[in-house]
Amino acid sequence: MILRGRTRKLSFMNSTLSDVLSVTELTQAIKAQLESNFTSLTVKGEVTNLRKQASGHYYFSLKDEHAQISAVLFKGNARFAAHLPKMGDQVVIKGELNVYAPRGSYQIIVREISHAGLGELLLKFHQLKEKLEKMGWFDPACKKQLPTYPKTIGVITSPSGAVIQDILNVLKRRFPNFHLILNPVKVQGEGAAEDIAQAIDDFNKLGLADILIIGRGGGSLEDLWAFNEECVAAAIFRSKIPIVSAVGHETDVTIADCVADVRAPTPSAAAELSVQELHLQINFLREAQNRCASFLKQSIRHCKLKLEAVQKQPLFMTPYTLLADHYQKVDVAHDTLNQSIDTSLKEKSLQIYALKKQLQGLSPNAKLSLLKEKMYAYQRALKRQVTHQIQRKKEQLRPKELNSYLETQLLKKLKDKKEKLSHISSHLKSINPKNLLKKGYCIPFAEKDHSVIMSTEAVQAGEKIYLHLHDGTLKLTIDEVNPEHD
Repeated sequence: MILRGRTRKLSFMNSTLSDVLSVTELTQAIKAQLESNFTSLTVKGEVTNLRKQASGHYYFSLKDEHAQISAVLFKGNARFAAHLPKMGDQVVIKGELNVYAPRGSYQIIVREISHAGLGELLLKFHQLKEKLEKMGWFDPACKKQLPTYPKTIGVITSPSGAVIQDILNVLKRRFPNFHLILNPVKVQGEGAAEDIAQAIDDFNKLGLADILIIGRGGGSLEDLWAFNEECVAAAIFRSKIPIVSAVGHETDVTIADCVADVRAPTPSAAAELSVQELHLQINFLREAQNRCASFLKQSIRHCKLKLEAVQKQPLFMTPYTLLADHYQKVDVAHDTLNQSIDTSLKEKSLQIYALKKQLQGLSPNAKLSLLKEKMYAYQRALKRQVTHQIQRKKEQLRPKELNSYLETQLLKKLKDKKEKLSHISSHLKSINPKNLLKKGYCIPFAEKDHSVIMSTEAVQAGEKIYLHLHDGTLKLTIDEVNPEHD
């Protein structure tokens, strides 16, 4: 070991003042000596002081009858462990010794862990417990409430043990008129678990009890093993009758205790949980009766006084004293509301009438009816006029004068038509452009776009134009433009 820059071997038996060490040096020397000599250990003991950290590491101690040693199972090794440590387990661990310098303590770093001896039963116990817990058999929501006043109590235990005597003594003391049915079973040894499960099923099948107590006295883990069997746990879980489990002493915990609706520390406690103490219940009921009677008398007396005081008030002699104003307000509100409704209805009626008239005026049917009336009126007027003309013509056109009349009318019409034709022909001749051109006029056209020149401003000097005469066209060049001024 290197200490203070030089190598020296420590001798604890022959140390001198020149070999005075610091705490660190001593601890490091112990650490080197122990860890190098105990690199592979196999230790057997019982798990105690178990602590699981949030980091996933397990810290615990291994003990036997005379000593104990600290141990740690780190998270990395715990992942590969077949069974994690639990309080009370008998285990065999493999690992190496380690000195934790900050506290000056030594511990075993656990690499492997397995159960040993009695630990096999514990292993089986924990495996079944974990299985049933995952199945929800321990869920508080599945627990049934114990009846307050059971008429019949069923007991499943050995008929020769102290358990039944303890239960009977407690029941006689607390509730003398109890009714108990004992289903005797084996509570230890081969076939005990099957007997207990069958007894629970029989009680449920026949409906013999309102509450069941199952239990036995204390003993070792092997003695209590019948209550750790899965068949017993299944019978308890499917039981429709509430079950109180009282197996062993208060420190003993079985699978039956976990599945039962209530766990009692002892059989006597189970009997106390099953029934209420009779004289306490009777005293309670008597006191409750007295309190109820007293309270009822006081309440009646108080209500009578209040009623008498109310009856003496003038306001309560007749209801109209209090309700007159309210009645009047209701009547006024009723009249106001009716008036408002009538006014609103009239206004709405007028609006609807106006809209109907407007709608009728805009309706195609209304317009069509109006046009039909006008058409009928025109027809009647035309008919009257035609009838009148026909009558007049009939009077004028008598058979003997018909030819003369027709000739006269025909000549008159021909004369009128000739005059109109002559007038129209003269007018056409007067507006014919060629006739105008014959009178010495001409029409100028621009060469660039062949448009009619309407003003001197539309041409410039040097620009070419055409003059259209009645008998041909002349092409000219503008020498000078002289606009005429007013």
